Amino acid sequence: VATFDKILVANRGEIACRVMKTCKKMGIQTVAVHSDVDSSAVHVKMADEAVCVGPAPTSKSYLNMDAIMEAIRSTGAQAVHPGYGFLSENKKFAKRLTAEDAVTIAQSIGYPVMIKASAGGGGKGMRIAWNDEETRDGFRFSSQEAASSFGDDRLLIEKYIDNPRHIEIQVLADKHGNALWLNERECSIQRRNQKVVEEAPSTFLDPVTRKAMGEQAVQLAKAVKYSSAGTVEFLVDSSKNFYFLEMNTRLQVEHPITECITGVDLVEQMIRVAKGYQLQHKQEEIPINGWAIESRVYAEDPYKSFGLPSIGRLSQYQEPLNLRNVRVDSGIQEGSDISIYYDPMISKLVTYGATRAEALALMEDALDNYVIRGVTHNIPLLREIITHPRFISGDISTSFLPEVYPDGFKGHQLDRGRCRELLASAAALYVTSELRAHRVLGPQRVACSTVESSSWELCVELGKELHNVSVTKLGNTFTVLVDEEKVEVSGDWNLASPLLPLTINNTQRMFQCLSRAASGEMVLQFLGTSFKVRVLTKLGAQLNSYMPEKVPEDTTSILRSPMPGTVIAVSVKAGDTVAEGQEICVIEAMKMQNSLTAVKPAKVKSVHCKPGETVGEGDLLVELE
Repeated sequence: VATFDKILVANRGEIACRVMKTCKKMGIQTVAVHSDVDSSAVHVKMADEAVCVGPAPTSKSYLNMDAIMEAIRSTGAQAVHPGYGFLSENKKFAKRLTAEDAVTIAQSIGYPVMIKASAGGGGKGMRIAWNDEETRDGFRFSSQEAASSFGDDRLLIEKYIDNPRHIEIQVLADKHGNALWLNERECSIQRRNQKVVEEAPSTFLDPVTRKAMGEQAVQLAKAVKYSSAGTVEFLVDSSKNFYFLEMNTRLQVEHPITECITGVDLVEQMIRVAKGYQLQHKQEEIPINGWAIESRVYAEDPYKSFGLPSIGRLSQYQEPLNLRNVRVDSGIQEGSDISIYYDPMISKLVTYGATRAEALALMEDALDNYVIRGVTHNIPLLREIITHPRFISGDISTSFLPEVYPDGFKGHQLDRGRCRELLASAAALYVTSELRAHRVLGPQRVACSTVESSSWELCVELGKELHNVSVTKLGNTFTVLVDEEKVEVSGDWNLASPLLPLTINNTQRMFQCLSRAASGEMVLQFLGTSFKVRVLTKLGAQLNSYMPEKVPEDTTSILRSPMPGTVIAVSVKAGDTVAEGQEICVIEAMKMQNSLTAVKPAKVKSVHCKPGETVGEGDLLVELE
């Protein structure tokens, strides 16, 4: 019976000799480990190879896990027999050997590889590894995330296909041998292997490829006698070759877009099939009617790794259901809490149109009209994705986000025209607020006369730039000169509404005023992105120039938590020396583990956290000298 080619015996004395005799009988080569004083021991002479793992004290040799692991790597041993005593019952050592097994498998497949939870989904428990060290790290994080998310830490390792499309086929099968496919869903826009924007159908598939993928998906469902709704996922290369990825034997998050283009209620069909009814439809009755797009709205900060979790209470929440052909699947309401314990999804926002262009335009409006307060959300990223020229043209892959935003997501980048629109709207909003503050409602005990101004000279600060702005008002229309460029802004100016629809130079725009302070500071959501502006009078701007600037914090000498979560591990203590890129601690949030590393070589001054503690975003974790 074929077993191993080479085994390392992590022991000494008679048990090491006993194991080596059996290995020799089985035709297996052996590797002995030994301390420097055991270099002439019998077990060393019996072995085919020998590696010194340290000096005489057992803590520095036979219990030296790092040295033994290096011996395994250097000799290419495929397995370890620990004998008894020493490391034979050490869980940590056993766990590290499982990781080495993962390295062996990855090497046999060839890098890059994908490590993923066998019971997983939603991007949890998944890591891409390009080398041995990343495989070890990926094994550790994926197994821990898998256990936390699914109660099952078993993993799969498979070849990673770089830069493909991720396209899946929806199938439906009953208990009478009937099965059909309900077209495809394009799911290539992802971050951390979790889908962000999906659409149906795909811009990439032609009828022949669609039919071939659908028929193979149905064959798979029939082969395993599957009965219910399920999804067969494929990776598709640039030549439209498709490769089976996995089958999800459940309802997918993105199922609404399939329902939109086929008219089939998948949940209803699942219930009917479970009761034993035959399918109500035949394959030729499944249409592609129009186009549907889904945006996954998350309580996440898109400026941090395309989305790190955010927590809080939804202080204000208003779905854009006033728009036509908009569907919102959500399980929250105003006042709901978003916690660190569960998935951060707020809703699935779906738009449907006769054409892709119509569905995209509706999605743009829906995102602009979506009111979410109390938590940070990913609407800025979603809006930038669906309006990006590459996405509009259909030139996408699973690498879309890192390719389009190689330095990370920065929000909408304003051109000169859009910048003037923002500055003019901020100035008009400031004047509207000032006029309302001076207005007296109800009967007056003391007669007073007020003369309403009709023009204002202001300065608007955006980023580090200060812009001169002149404003005149006629009715509900403001004429604003921004750096000598004319902009006309009109609207109802209802400051109590979370939505502020404006007409700017005859173009409809939707603003949201997220905050407004007496100091003139305000945060406006415009084109999906939140912009901080400050509107000052000319005198106020002059006096403000004398104010000292706040010195920014030196972030190279401290480590703060980038998100709320739970400390899973702390790898350093005060006095330790760390190298650049070395892991300092691990934070888990919403079942995803994040390794935090040192940004420079330094000595650890103090540690302010310990495993099991809950930390908030921005909490101090470790100080470096």
